[in-house]
Amino acid sequence: AASDVYKRQDIDKAGWSFDNTYAKLPNDFLVKQAPIPVKSPELIILNKSLSKNLNLDFTNIKEESLSQLFSGNLLPAGSNSIAQAYAGHQFGHFTMLGDGRAVLMGEHVSKNGDRHDIQFKGSGKTPFSRSGDGRAALGPMLREYIISEAMHELGVPTTRSLAVVKTGENVIRETHLPGAILTRIAASHIRVGTFQYIAATQKEQNLKVLFDYVINRHYPNIKNSKNQALDLLKTIMNVQINLVIDWMRIGFIHGVMNTDNVSICGETIDYGPCAFMDAYNPDTVFSSIDQQARYSFSNQPKIIKWNLARFAECIITLIDDNKDKAIEIATEAINSFEKIYEEKWLNMMRDKLGLFGEDINDQILIMELLTWMHKNKVDYTNTFCFLMNEKFYDNEIYKDANFLIWKEKWEDRLKLNNNSQEKYLKLMHSVNPIIIPRNHKVEEALTAANNGDLEVMNKLLAVLKKPYESQNSIIDFQSPAPSSDKAYQTFCGT
Repeated sequence: AASDVYKRQDIDKAGWSFDNTYAKLPNDFLVKQAPIPVKSPELIILNKSLSKNLNLDFTNIKEESLSQLFSGNLLPAGSNSIAQAYAGHQFGHFTMLGDGRAVLMGEHVSKNGDRHDIQFKGSGKTPFSRSGDGRAALGPMLREYIISEAMHELGVPTTRSLAVVKTGENVIRETHLPGAILTRIAASHIRVGTFQYIAATQKEQNLKVLFDYVINRHYPNIKNSKNQALDLLKTIMNVQINLVIDWMRIGFIHGVMNTDNVSICGETIDYGPCAFMDAYNPDTVFSSIDQQARYSFSNQPKIIKWNLARFAECIITLIDDNKDKAIEIATEAINSFEKIYEEKWLNMMRDKLGLFGEDINDQILIMELLTWMHKNKVDYTNTFCFLMNEKFYDNEIYKDANFLIWKEKWEDRLKLNNNSQEKYLKLMHSVNPIIIPRNHKVEEALTAANNGDLEVMNKLLAVLKKPYESQNSIIDFQSPAPSSDKAYQTFCGT
């Protein structure tokens, strides 16, 4: 229709610059797939600051055109939409998968040369959908928008959210829910599960294609390495350790750390049943489907090591021609995980407590605090706020005798290494958020949005933009959820 031509011209004004390298890979990696059109798309939210980072300008584009764009009804010139193939160990069980409710619109290259995948999530059936409808509900898509943007502001590597549109159609889950599509931005959507999928096809030439593609796109610094495969394993292990350390720092629980949700480039991906811990408990699980607590808060390091071992298995043939030798080399690399993780975790916790240098008793000091918090069900985030003299709701628990004894030990430790109050508070403020996306506040925002009120969500997003800063009138956002007999649960949304 003539109106569609006009809208497409309108869409192209944004400044897209596509260079779709993944779409040129062999057929085993993907299928060509357009988003399935929706009836009456309506733009709910557009991320203006992210648009600017991507050198995309939507200011002069009509909202109707934007709704058509971010629903996938009309695609910009140069895009090339595909569904990617991958596999996954889902709760430990191996499954061949793929984009069952997502399509990659293309790779947009910003002016500084950074490449970004532009993906629609909830865009309809693909050949990988199995028995699913390929759609998504508004609540889970807005949850991903809120949490992924909060994670970005918290300084945690993450995929990001560019837009959410309502589709004008309902999806059927336990009830009828308003349908929605999220536009997700990632450095790429290549996962450990992508390597598992290609390895499972037993086409060695395709494994080398994927391997070379990942090095060229994400890790060109190891191109001249003597053993590229070993160095890629070590590099990916390092970025994943850093990512999980960040999760532990802020009390984040991913909830579904399957190998298909482990990004090769070290970004947090997939915000299904994720949540943030209030009272410190290492065994915290929120996901309704995680019956065995496989992905609990304290299990996250163990699981990422397990997932990395699955990645190592995929590239064994590239590590050394001698299989036994390759297994020995890979095993040695994976077995170095604990030492690297423990050292980084200890340094992260030192930062949270404002400690400079090292002291033989640091680990004991840290564990004593965590044990006290666990035993007394004390809020994780707010305990560090209290130690930074940040005001929040009054809590008698910090007058507890055992805590005061611990606090004296901590204050003695602070005096080492020429530390000053200004110095240690600056360090603490750089790593301890004052604000996190409290689960009950996220639920409030989603409930209001489902009822057509976006004001609650927009207010929450505004507060989450400055998580390390003292802000006026934020007590309500700092308080843990009111006590309840009912445990908080999160759901996948699929």
